[in-house]
Amino acid sequence: MNLIYSFAIRCYSGAIALASLFGNKKAQLWWKGRNRQWEKLRNDNTSDEWVWFHVSSLGEFEQGLPVMEAMKQKFPQYKILLTFFSPSGYEPRKNFQLADKVAYMPSDTLHNAKRLVRNFNIKAAFFVKYDFWFNYMKVLKNNNIPLYYISALLHPDHYFFKFYASWFRKQLKNVTHYFVQNEETATLLKMIGIEDTTITGDTRFDRVFEIAKKSESFPEIEDFINGRKCIIAGSSWQPDEKFLIPFSKKMPDNYCMIIAPHDISESHINQITSQLDDYVLYSQLTKDRKQKAKVLIVDVIGILKKIYKYARFAYVGGGFMSSIHNTQEALVFGCPVVIGPKYHRFVEAVDLVEKGGMFSVTNQKELDEIFEKLINDEEFYHKASGICQDYIQLSIGATEIIVDNLQLTVYN
Repeated sequence: MNLIYSFAIRCYSGAIALASLFGNKKAQLWWKGRNRQWEKLRNDNTSDEWVWFHVSSLGEFEQGLPVMEAMKQKFPQYKILLTFFSPSGYEPRKNFQLADKVAYMPSDTLHNAKRLVRNFNIKAAFFVKYDFWFNYMKVLKNNNIPLYYISALLHPDHYFFKFYASWFRKQLKNVTHYFVQNEETATLLKMIGIEDTTITGDTRFDRVFEIAKKSESFPEIEDFINGRKCIIAGSSWQPDEKFLIPFSKKMPDNYCMIIAPHDISESHINQITSQLDDYVLYSQLTKDRKQKAKVLIVDVIGILKKIYKYARFAYVGGGFMSSIHNTQEALVFGCPVVIGPKYHRFVEAVDLVEKGGMFSVTNQKELDEIFEKLINDEEFYHKASGICQDYIQLSIGATEIIVDNLQLTVYN
């Protein structure tokens, strides 16, 4: 089975190479980034000791970051190797200064895994969430290098738990310890004979909590809001905007809306603004001019998680596509959050929909009703906000649990 798996990995890499030849931009970045990769993954000082963090993309990077920061602070003797699978994670973070080396993970073959372990004196490896690469896992195990999963999250319908997946389940036993997000994941692992688990919650809560504490001010946005209450719609897609834009036209006069679309291409921004009469673009705001528009369109990247602090409540997009985007960035400010129907892969969304701090909608009528209730019913709004604040307070601290356990199991 290992031969079949390794062959499939090679076929997958070949398919990406082919896609890059036909102009797929993400495939081109993936392939170009791995060109001459071993020049970057060279270690000139063999006496250095390394801790390896591997993440799939940007979301997993945010989950691994609090642990990287804690490791650097508590164990400064170790250098950090950071690898990414996806260009959408590597490109924004390829110059990440906390890591001593940042690179793409070479394809998951036995040859590559053995070479990486030979090049670096790795004392421990950390993979994030559910990025499982079985040849790397096997080689780390064979070299007695402890491997930890951070914020691991599994569901009953995951392929590991299918009748045909006995080989894949066996590979999970190459992991030293799983720091899991919830009890369900721990139970699923226990069902297949894996007891080395600790329930920590999601480390990303620690990350967004730190961001919230250091949040900066945006005078341009404060001028735009100008004393009104604000609805912030973050990471929206066209199916989200189809409902948000009609509501924006009937908001009370003491309300405004900020839409930060996931896609800020000129064509998509034009698509949004063509449906609005009373709007302004963030790129057009100036500090010395108060804007009178009802809707602000954020046409830049990188500020969304910092401006949720201005929200009375938030809408987080993606739930009408494959899955919702990051709700934690809004929740950390005590914002009730409205989302689309596809949210069940996220523990906090499932929990808070059940508790009443988050609200899932499937159509215009449902969105209008919950928006109007959050606007008009003060008792309902404050109850929802309190639920979110309490949930955040109970959710932070995963990083401390992980590092404390590492001190006990690895470094002493």
